[in-house]
Amino acid sequence: MSVPDPAGGPLSRLARLCYRRRRLTVLAWIVGTVAVMFLGFSNAAEPLNDFTGGKSGSARAQEVLERHFPGTSGESIMLVVRADAGVRTPAVRAEVDRAVQRLARTPHVTSVSSPYQAPGQISRDGRTAFASAGLDVSADDMPTAEVVKLLDEVRRSEGPVRLELGGAAVTAAETPGGGPSEGVGVLAAVVILLVAFGSVLAMGLPILTALLAIGSGLALIMLLGHLLPAPSFSPIVAVLIGLGVGIDYALFIVTRYRESLAEGADPESAVVTALTTAGRAVLFAGTTVVIALMGLLVMRQDLLTGVATAAGVAVLMTMLAAVTLLPALLGFAGRNIDRLRVPGLGRARRPAAERWARTVQRRPLLAGLAAAVVLLTLAAPALSMRLGLPDDSVQPRDSSAYASHRLLSEGFGPGTGAPLVVAVQGGDAAPVAEAVRRTPGVAAVQPPVRSRDGAASMFVAFPTTAALDERTGDLVHRLRDDVVPSVTRGTALEVYVGGPNAGSIDFADDVRERLPVLVAVVVGLSLFLLVALVRSVTVALQAAVMNLLSVAAAYGVLTAVVQWGWGGGPLGFPTDMPVATWVPLMMFPILFGLSMDYEVFLVSRIRELYERGVETREAVAQGLARTARVITAAAAIMVMVFLSVLLGADIAVKQMGLGMAVAIVIDATVVRMVLVPALMELFGRANWWLPGPLARILPARLAAEPPVDERVPVRS
Repeated sequence: MSVPDPAGGPLSRLARLCYRRRRLTVLAWIVGTVAVMFLGFSNAAEPLNDFTGGKSGSARAQEVLERHFPGTSGESIMLVVRADAGVRTPAVRAEVDRAVQRLARTPHVTSVSSPYQAPGQISRDGRTAFASAGLDVSADDMPTAEVVKLLDEVRRSEGPVRLELGGAAVTAAETPGGGPSEGVGVLAAVVILLVAFGSVLAMGLPILTALLAIGSGLALIMLLGHLLPAPSFSPIVAVLIGLGVGIDYALFIVTRYRESLAEGADPESAVVTALTTAGRAVLFAGTTVVIALMGLLVMRQDLLTGVATAAGVAVLMTMLAAVTLLPALLGFAGRNIDRLRVPGLGRARRPAAERWARTVQRRPLLAGLAAAVVLLTLAAPALSMRLGLPDDSVQPRDSSAYASHRLLSEGFGPGTGAPLVVAVQGGDAAPVAEAVRRTPGVAAVQPPVRSRDGAASMFVAFPTTAALDERTGDLVHRLRDDVVPSVTRGTALEVYVGGPNAGSIDFADDVRERLPVLVAVVVGLSLFLLVALVRSVTVALQAAVMNLLSVAAAYGVLTAVVQWGWGGGPLGFPTDMPVATWVPLMMFPILFGLSMDYEVFLVSRIRELYERGVETREAVAQGLARTARVITAAAAIMVMVFLSVLLGADIAVKQMGLGMAVAIVIDATVVRMVLVPALMELFGRANWWLPGPLARILPARLAAEPPVDERVPVRS
């Protein structure tokens, strides 16, 4: 049976082109992906992990160090020594001297301060000591192989002394990105798609489409890094988002294709129908995600611009694959899309979702209030959220980074692992060092070191509290706001408090200041797009409020697990810790965009039925019935992909994966299954309110579903 072209527009023509030229389309994708992967992975740009951008105090301190202390990055590797017999005994000293010499030979180490030569590097009880090795590169630029080799040699000591290494470079080497998590996510997606479709062939098409899109997208990210450098975690974030949306977008299109075949369409017409309906929704949903990601540009941080670009490229490639590669693959599958069936799987259960929708519609106010209470309760812990970048204290308990942190804390106090680097220009640094030393909260201050050109000095101050302790942030602000001004008043001195720990504090302050702007920009742009899409101010405002509630609930659960320690151990968080500074910042635009995905797919079906003449209540019930199964499968795939990172080692990425998974679960259950039908029932015909002046300036037809000529009788 042949059906008329539902749209006759660009998507229809694209669908026919890719279907009829399917061999050329698939070949072009395979060749193009292989070529760009070869170029991208062989010419990958170096990551940018500078969290001290802008005009913060840590950024200015770093500028002084780079200008007057060339070869000093402000980062270091710490060699920690522990000997119960005392670190000054001859046997221990010989072992430590060998380790110091080995450390000095490590590439990018500019100097090493031996505990037997520098003051203050042996504890009062004489059983703990440390040596500090300055680096001329950032921790992420240190060759991982060299750090791993150094770790193996230093920790191999079996004499009367225990040696451990710490610092950001060591943490980076002990917690490499990637690993088995992505593979576990794909495997989980395979199982979920098999359950949803009941067919091996139907399951394989979304997986193949997503993998080709991610491969090409990841390679493009590597190349774009030369123009817009991104942090080292950006490929992991891009893969997570790309896998989730890539499989989901293909899932929606394949589902619509199978529905068209079941209604009697021939394969080509079914491809056209799928692309001009679900494919159109995919383009709008993906565009919403990209627009939300671009909201990160308001942070005016090069690092975040790189992340937004990387994630945006991943989403764009999945959209492109969904509307070009997938129609070609469907052309090869034809009517055999349901071949290789798995007995007992893939059976539709539409009546259950429809009965649920009608149950909610009978008590919409009660259902809506109950859902709101659940969301607000889950969101409550977010009010106490603290931000900070993970350090050695939160690493796995069997790592050298954690062991060094614990030994340093026991021997010298917790602040030894949180040094502050103070840069001074324009005069003698001694008065500044003395004022800092007298400041409550400062445990020790090293003597100032003058630069070779004599124009600047630097010294290191150690707090009494750990890097992630809230009091350390208070100390940095007190030094900048009170201590430094009191010393420099009436002088030519310029003093900046910096170093990696101060940079982390500055970044957290910047996030807290600019996050409301990010929220306003993302919500505003998404609202505009959704109003144009569904031609309803009411539905767009409902979506914005519900999405904000689901994101807030995810923030609350993340705070309870990570910061309060509720169930954190089994999930891979070894101790209570602040939420990683960039995690809520990245979660908001991504989750807001993904939530709009489900809103688009659900509301577009409801709108389609409404435009056919079905009254709102019936359209909501039928729309939920037709989309509940596929939205549930899509959400389950995303949840498993996001949770798979809990198998990895990167603490911050694990936090993001957990938060994203929680948000998707909340959005696909409480929001889509309860709040949407409840609110749409309460608003009735007001759901489709669109002021006349706004209707005139919006595009005449900008909808996720094309117009439908035939009308369906209204069911009572």
